[in-house]
Amino acid sequence: MKFNNYNVEVASDNSNIYLVPVVGVQFKNAGKIYYFSPNGFELSVGDGVIVETVKGAEFATVSIAFTEMESAKLSLPLKTIVRKATQEDIDAVKNNLSKIKDSMARCDEKIKLLGLDMNLIDCDIGLDGTHITFYFTTSDDNKVDFRELIREIVPIFKARIELRQIKSRAKAKTVGGLGICGRAVCCTMFLSKCEPVSIKMAKDQNIALSPTKISGVCGKLMCCLRYEQESYEKMRAKMPKIHSNIITPDGVGMVLDNNVLTEKSRVKVQLLDGTYDIREYPIVDLEYANNKPTCCCPSAHEISIDDEDIE
Repeated sequence: MKFNNYNVEVASDNSNIYLVPVVGVQFKNAGKIYYFSPNGFELSVGDGVIVETVKGAEFATVSIAFTEMESAKLSLPLKTIVRKATQEDIDAVKNNLSKIKDSMARCDEKIKLLGLDMNLIDCDIGLDGTHITFYFTTSDDNKVDFRELIREIVPIFKARIELRQIKSRAKAKTVGGLGICGRAVCCTMFLSKCEPVSIKMAKDQNIALSPTKISGVCGKLMCCLRYEQESYEKMRAKMPKIHSNIITPDGVGMVLDNNVLTEKSRVKVQLLDGTYDIREYPIVDLEYANNKPTCCCPSAHEISIDDEDIE
């Protein structure tokens, strides 16, 4: 079967799932990737294209030149690439960008006159200038009745106006800034999709649970907590459980703590002379002991742990 001049392979299980050729585009740098039908165009990453959206024709940049995706993962039917961007299109985009600052200033003036709890963050002007979107935030994410504002600014811009309230993560992505690492925040550089982040990830990575240590410029948990989480989970699965009975090169002991980064465990062991010591061992040198070890050392559950052992 054919689809827009490209071959489409039907899944081997003869189900209704099939592979669809798509092109991935972004409307903003590090923005979300949207998929369109290539419509027979030969495209390269970085090419400017014109696509049809609910707002009308829009300029976008190709981020994925060509790939095939399962139909079940797409919202079909796909909209198509209208054409490659011409120099005229590129000039129109530059012209619209030059109007953003003035457009925001004029809209902000009306917001202050009406006394609305709104803070303008960004503005998008459609390719043909007939559609303008203003992005704003409010204190405590409260809802704002901006119908009066719409009535005030439509005659000014003579365009279809859309006001869209965004939250702190979207604000950080739009405004940008520097993270505690000293580099530009990931969401403005390359992170096109913000994955869920939980406090459990910080705990798993032994990061101090201080808001200043684990929060980004948006005030939410840092997205980078997720980057290494899979590695931590895989390593923790290989390490012995805390308080478990373990055999070390020096005898039977009980695990006090695990260090995922060094891949070592801290163990309290009873030495042959009857004394106790706390030592670190690579996990490759450890193995679980039987419930009742046959050696003369006490089993792990018989070894007491003092508070200072786990500080």
